[in-house]
Amino acid sequence: MKKRSLIIYWVCTIFLSFAMLAGGIQQTLQIGGYNDIVTALHYPLYMLSIIGIWKCLGVLAILVPGFPVLKEWAYAGFFFVLSGAGISHLACREPFTAALPALILLTVTILSWYFRPPNRKSAISKI
Repeated sequence: MKKRSLIIYWVCTIFLSFAMLAGGIQQTLQIGGYNDIVTALHYPLYMLSIIGIWKCLGVLAILVPGFPVLKEWAYAGFFFVLSGAGISHLACREPFTAALPALILLTVTILSWYFRPPNRKSAISKI
């Protein structure tokens, strides 16, 4: 089961990292249709740059060995931004399909966090 958990962790983490890095770069540069999405959700455009930079830094935190507490914060940040995106789409009465990408990535974030190996956990989360 240990090997299966490690495979699940790396598949989820690579998928999550690719998606968050791609989205983070597009948001930082405000390209790829994000301006329209953020405007439709009634958020200011400068939020894109802030969220985009934090997403890119979060990917680094999750992939670089060590720094287990920083990893916990990165996962928490991904959880908050993705759950907030999903809720924002639904609160603005957009179709469920608009919230689906954020909810899928939220699920992948939770799976990556849950299946992370012991050397990537902080002392607090090992309790």
